[in-house]
Amino acid sequence: MGSSLSASKFRSGMVLMAAALAAVTISGCSGTKRPKLAYEERPVEALYNTGYDRLQQRRWSDAVDYFQEVERQHPYSDWARRSILMQIYAYYQNNNYADAIAAADRFIQLFPGNPSAAYAFYMKAVCNFEQITDVGRDQGYATAALAGLKDVARRYRGTPYASDAAVKIDMVNDQLAGKEMNIGRYYQRANQPLAALNRYKAVIANPDYQRTSHTPEALYRLVEVNLQLGLKEEATRNGAVLGYNYPGSPWYSEAYALLTENGQTPEKAPEAKRESWLKRLIPG
Repeated sequence: MGSSLSASKFRSGMVLMAAALAAVTISGCSGTKRPKLAYEERPVEALYNTGYDRLQQRRWSDAVDYFQEVERQHPYSDWARRSILMQIYAYYQNNNYADAIAAADRFIQLFPGNPSAAYAFYMKAVCNFEQITDVGRDQGYATAALAGLKDVARRYRGTPYASDAAVKIDMVNDQLAGKEMNIGRYYQRANQPLAALNRYKAVIANPDYQRTSHTPEALYRLVEVNLQLGLKEEATRNGAVLGYNYPGSPWYSEAYALLTENGQTPEKAPEAKRESWLKRLIPG
């Protein structure tokens, strides 16, 4: 049921903030002919402005070349700092995520206290986010993205970066919960109910996963597997929790029918605060 987050890739307005942070051109340089990239010392204005022009033309690789020249020829200038930011942006737009992350790391190392470090941390996380694959594959990028996004949310609380990170954190948690469900279904099809049970329990036991779209199905699968194992009371209890929290869900309708077929009458879950519903499933 999972799908690649990067398949429907969108360009957040936060990503474009590099342009606002670093796209300062110097007057009087319009019309400057593009210099050759063979090393020849040139004014920082000509290099930077040409790189910016290439960005505007969406010639990402050419833009990187000029911004790298700014760094190489004028390493201690303010333009070198700006050029690293622009490289991050150009690499990202060109789907060159590894180099974008490397440029972000370089900026963080050189300018850890600069306000634009927030952008570098954010872009590192976003580059991993964009590489998340479908739930049937390794979720290394999802794990890295989650760690980076949480770091951004913690470091830059109250900023637009943190707000966007929070949205992406929910998306990544949904992806990781989907991975657990995918594995659980595999074990269930392979007639390994105990292994499947542990995967489904992992979804409802993790506070970050409880709010994902996979929770109703996880509860239903627990009903299925517990019935398969002969644990009818446990199955009924899971069905009750599913009905209390998701009464309109198709998964509850399926669970109700399944329990009825097995001679069980799903009981309504007792009144309780929504945030504590999981305590009914996992003692202690």
